[in-house]
Amino acid sequence: MRKARVLLGLMVGALALAGCSLVPTASSPQLIGPKHVPFGLLGKTIPGTNHGRVRFITQPVYIVDATGHLSSTSRIVPSPPVLESVLRQLIIGPTKIESGGGYTSALPKNLIILSASFRGGIGYIDLGTTLSKLPRSQEVLAIGQLVLTAHVVGLTLGIEVKGIEITVAGVVQNSPLPGDHEANLVTTQDFQRLLNS
Repeated sequence: MRKARVLLGLMVGALALAGCSLVPTASSPQLIGPKHVPFGLLGKTIPGTNHGRVRFITQPVYIVDATGHLSSTSRIVPSPPVLESVLRQLIIGPTKIESGGGYTSALPKNLIILSASFRGGIGYIDLGTTLSKLPRSQEVLAIGQLVLTAHVVGLTLGIEVKGIEITVAGVVQNSPLPGDHEANLVTTQDFQRLLNS
């Protein structure tokens, strides 16, 4: 009998609390004044840092246009750009507007970039999986996207990029070039004929 009363009391209490809400509701969104936004979230610097700031720039990247050529478009990235973060933006693929215009990407959406950086004027891009599983024409376009995008990132940073080397889990890969050739170190000149003039 005592257990039944305790259980009944808990159920009544639960029902009473279920009718309450800790957050008041409104029928429409309410405007919050800048003075009521806490933690400095509207400040010009990053909260919790010593006046830290993030600036963004528009960075050119290369995607595949409706004619099957490589064409320049842009993405917004933190400044100064880091090759790894720009390439991750590239892998996301075209925007909805670009897709509507027939733009695509030869890079697989599930491609993982383990690391990407410049050393001695060469871009080193380490991928999680090989691109050789793609049809050859798509693989050539994908390598072209990586090479040309890395080149413009290098130019933005003031680096004269001599080429890029692609590795998979640290193992150097032979990258296909337009035509029937392959190379370890690929350059922008190798992919000039794929550009939309």
